[in-house]
Amino acid sequence: MARYADDGAFATHNVDNQPPGLTDYNLFTTDLALREAAAREGAAWATADLTAHGAELGSAAMIEAGFLANQNPPKLQTFDRFGRRRDEVEFHPAWHELMTLAVKYGVHAAPWADGRAGAHVARAAKVIMTVQIEAGVQCPITMTYGVVPALRRQPDLAAEYLPRLTSTSYDRRFRPIPEKTGMLMGMGMTEKQGGTDLRTNTTRAEPVAGQPGEFRLTGHKWFFSAPMCDAFLVLAQAPGGLSCFFLPRFTPDGELNAIRLQRLKPKLGNHSNASSEVEFHGAWARLVGQEGRGIPNIIEMATYTRLDCALGTAGLMRAAVAQAAHHASYRTAFQKKLIDQPLMTNVLADLAIESEAATALVMRLARAFDRQDDAAESAFRRLLTPAIKYWVCKRGASLAVEAMEAHGGAGYVEENVMPRICREMPLNSIWEGSGNVMCLDVLRAMQRTPEAVPAFLAELKAARGGDRRLDAFVRGLEDELTDTANVESRARRVVEKMALAVQGALLVRDAPAAVADGFCASRLERDWGGAFGTLPPGVDARAIAARAVPN
Repeated sequence: MARYADDGAFATHNVDNQPPGLTDYNLFTTDLALREAAAREGAAWATADLTAHGAELGSAAMIEAGFLANQNPPKLQTFDRFGRRRDEVEFHPAWHELMTLAVKYGVHAAPWADGRAGAHVARAAKVIMTVQIEAGVQCPITMTYGVVPALRRQPDLAAEYLPRLTSTSYDRRFRPIPEKTGMLMGMGMTEKQGGTDLRTNTTRAEPVAGQPGEFRLTGHKWFFSAPMCDAFLVLAQAPGGLSCFFLPRFTPDGELNAIRLQRLKPKLGNHSNASSEVEFHGAWARLVGQEGRGIPNIIEMATYTRLDCALGTAGLMRAAVAQAAHHASYRTAFQKKLIDQPLMTNVLADLAIESEAATALVMRLARAFDRQDDAAESAFRRLLTPAIKYWVCKRGASLAVEAMEAHGGAGYVEENVMPRICREMPLNSIWEGSGNVMCLDVLRAMQRTPEAVPAFLAELKAARGGDRRLDAFVRGLEDELTDTANVESRARRVVEKMALAVQGALLVRDAPAAVADGFCASRLERDWGGAFGTLPPGVDARAIAARAVPN
């Protein structure tokens, strides 16, 4: 029978065999790996809250807001129409919708207000879900989360600002902090001449005469994160050495502080978020902690932000796998659903294993942040935070590209979320210390924290006997950890093996048998090349792929 278009002419084609958009779904209840990890690591009490958050994030309105925020990047307004300095960043309304939701659910600071065991785990699950809708909001959310333990080193500052930092009211107004119902914070460490080498920073901090703890900052930052925030932690050279400072956008008298935004960075991805270059022209600031102890103070913040790099990548992995599995569940080729084509089943299952292993790993790390009164957990956290940040973030980009390919050409067009995910993936690997920095930090933790390696090995021992392939892999790793020859040049390989060992242990202990078997058979037993879709015969790829479908 002939088919006709709406205007009565013969139709050139019909829109068949196209998947529906993945929308109006619950990001928590449809993610079996995340649900299980949240309960296992101590946040079962938060199930109702996580379910509500997952439903709101997966709504058609929030998904559309994610696209709109990314398509309409922020704009810097350096001056007002009268020529006065303004230095304000303007955002699309969709950005504010996303931020309102994140702050409402406490993604920025809930563990610091909620003393329950598992609070960091519950927040970790929220980060994993939040980035799946638009990862750009993660930067100010993460910065605010990370500044709290650093700010607590200065009790008077903590007492003054923690109530607003932990508020669940998102106050977008560009106003002095005392006039606001909630606040967010950013940071500034990196300068042009030094990058990671913070001791080369040249920004000067001059004491304000007669005002203890008050300084005036003069200098620059090459990367000034989230410049729309209400205040920042920054590093500057004080008379007593490199120190950490609390730098608000407004001075105590309500005047705009001398923070001169030079430009917003034109970035590969992360388009909805503002990153900037800045100069300080005698900007007013307050000392945090002791003079000369700036790096230890701000590195405390970096420990938490590195956790979020791994969480954010795990969330983007889940988003990529969910999109690919959803597409393949509907799309037919050669009389079969894509998900039922044996080679595509293998690819999807392999992607799902990578995503599930990442989720298990980062949620286990979040539990270590919850148990800082436990010496072994603190040592585990010190060693594994940079290791996990390195490995999970390194795996993200290749996973995203493979998940894009599963869509065919439709995955490469901007109406699809996959290009946005692919552009976003490299950032967390660079942010808060790139791969070499992380691996060298793992070596530093081994050398300076005697309890670290025993805590790591204890985690692996808990899975001993669960899988012969894991046991053999761990024995080889133990030998490598005792080999100190050329260890710095081997650091990436050592850290990779450490991360794989913990992932294997977690999956063998807690994941469905098919997932654990697939991981050990592909990652631990053979000479693994890292390409997806190479699971060996005998792995139940169908069961693994079906588990990843978001339904």
